Order: sequence, then C-alpha cells, then structure tokens
Amino acid sequence: MRRIGIILFALLLAACTSSPAAVQEPPRQTNLHVDVVARGLEHGWDIGFLPDGKLRVTQRPGRLSLVDSTGAHDVSADLSDVYARGEGGLMGLVVHPDFARSRRFTMCQTHQEGGQAVDIRLTTWALSPDERSAAKVRDLLTGLPVNPSGRHSGCRPALAADGALLVGTGDTAQPSIAQDRHSLGGKVLRIDLQTGGPLPDNPFISSADANEQRIYSYGHRNVQGVTVRPGTGQVFTAEHGPTFDDEINLNRAGGNYGWDPSKGGTDTSYDESVPMTDTDRFPDAVRPLWTSGKITEAICGAAFLTGAQWGPLEGRLAVVALKGQKLLLFSVDAQGSITDVTLPAEFDDKYGRLRAARTAPDGALYVTTSDGSDDKVLRVTPGV
Repeated sequence: MRRIGIILFALLLAACTSSPAAVQEPPRQTNLHVDVVARGLEHGWDIGFLPDGKLRVTQRPGRLSLVDSTGAHDVSADLSDVYARGEGGLMGLVVHPDFARSRRFTMCQTHQEGGQAVDIRLTTWALSPDERSAAKVRDLLTGLPVNPSGRHSGCRPALAADGALLVGTGDTAQPSIAQDRHSLGGKVLRIDLQTGGPLPDNPFISSADANEQRIYSYGHRNVQGVTVRPGTGQVFTAEHGPTFDDEINLNRAGGNYGWDPSKGGTDTSYDESVPMTDTDRFPDAVRPLWTSGKITEAICGAAFLTGAQWGPLEGRLAVVALKGQKLLLFSVDAQGSITDVTLPAEFDDKYGRLRAARTAPDGALYVTTSDGSDDKVLRVTPGV
C-alpha cells in the first residue's frame, strides 16, 4: 500500500506542470506523532475548540459531539431539520471568540422541510452550562443554494483576525452559479458573525443585492478548506477539482477564480471538462498557487502549523485529502506563494479519508477521518 501511495504521489507531482509549486520528493518521515483522541464517529466534518480544552465535533448525518479526555459524547440538540444526503448534512463549525461568556457557536447545514431540501444555511447555537445540550439561537444566514443530491455542498467557515466570518461554499453542481454574483454558491463569503450581514469593506458592498454584498471572491467549484495565515491576514482555500486540478488558492477580495461550467451561459449542462481556472474566458482570473494536475486528491480541511514546537515545519500549510487519504504540507513564502510540498509518510494511506484540519490553541493539529464508520479524531504533534 505504501508503494502504491508513493507511485501515485510521484504521478501527481509529474502532472503539476502548470503549478508554480516546486517538485518535492515522495512520502518521507517527518517525525510526526499521531494520537487517536476519539473514535466511533460517522463522517466527522469539523472541529471547534472550547476554552476548557474540550472539542466540539460535527458529524455529517446530523449529530453533534463533545470530545474530552474520555472520548466522544453526544450533545443533545434538535437537528431534525438537517438534510443528510450525499455530500450534504451537518458540516462546518466555528466557536465564537466570546464563547466563555455567550456559549455560542455557529454551524453550517443543509436544511430540509417536509423531507425536501430547501437551502444550505448557517445557524448559531448556545451550549448549555453542563455541556450536555445545545439550543438554537437563530438562523445566521439562509438561502445558500442546495442540490437535492447533496452534491458540492461546500460550507467551511473560518474566523479572520478582524472577527469576520469567512465561509467557503460549493456551486451545488449547477452550471451558472459560480459566476453568478447574485448567488451565494461557489463563493467565499465574508459576513458579520453576529448578524450574518455583509461587512462594510466587502468588495461588492455598493451592490444593491444583499447576496453580492456578502461575496469576498467567486468563481469557485467546491471550497472545502478555508484558513487564515497567522500574523498576515492572508486567506488560503483548498478546493475540489473535477477529475483534475484540485487547487490551493490565495484569496483576493473581489477575485474571480475562473470556474464556469456554463461556458459563459452558453451551456445549460454542467460541463466539467472546462478548466478549473479558465484564463481564456476570464483573462483576469486569479491563478492557483498549486494544483494536483491530471489527478485529484479531493483536498479538504486546511490549517497552518503554529508554534516553535514544530521546528522546521512551523508555518507550513497543512491540507488533508479525502480521496488521496493523505496529509500534504506546503511551504509558503512571505508573499503567499507555495515553494515546495512535503508528503508525511506517517499519514500515507494509514488513516483513511481525511476531512477536517484545525489548529488548536496549544498548536496541535487536529484531523478527522471520514470513512463513514468508526471515524476518528486525530491529534498530531511533532515527535520528540
């Protein structure tokens, strides 16, 4: 299995001729230590950190868990409106910065009424003092497009240093949505965590359309990872390609990232043969920092390794992969360009499909598996 993983990664690197990232060696030992801190989950989708060191974990079928030193425990919450189909369900999560006072956190879900998919929405909740239950406070933002099959539901939230809520969304496999600035799909949104409204310095704030006012960038296919580089404000995203060109992008306010399966509105089918970043149709489209070339890894959660304990790995961008079942570590220069890629052998085909990647306050990297049964939460630290 390890040899197969090495061969596939070598092919991936050989295919990345359009990527500015430097060619890197096949999987190698990086002295990472991996602990299983919880098991028995089903498609653990995202992780949030509470002030007391416990973890909040969403599971795609519509379950919420609390992870402590003894493992994962269900939290009682009325999630009966979660529409769990295909790639949709209970997805991204952020814990509010004032959680110690407000007990609030925000989750992303597909929403159903009468068994029918209605939309994808962000909802804000409050955790009870005994941590055994959670009550819904409000719908923060509704109306994100949804595909009844659940395809390309996206929905990874992250908090920026200025307190803005960034949300990566999917195009729901609809041909025109990514380029449609009146739709919230296929975008990175930038909204107020308290109100769900647009922020006054958003790039399209002068628009008369409230959806367009919330958009930070557009022309995305299915954003699965969003992370902010510490100390810089740079926003990085990880995005699924069709059968080629997964992308790592540095997000630019108002930027068009070039995905358009409608081919300028001339095709009503979802034509996935078009380029992920179509610079012929959109000459000003923002080029990716890195692509997977002629294959896909289905890259997902993303987080930066922070803290001196990481030694030479400090500052690396960690990205996990579903299809590729691996962890990739990207070196990023001061301008935000990727200079090389390392594939830690400690993760090569060992833990299955990997979905969430979040950096804890103590600098440890937490990762979830997403195989559908006995899924785990992994704690990754530098070895001694």
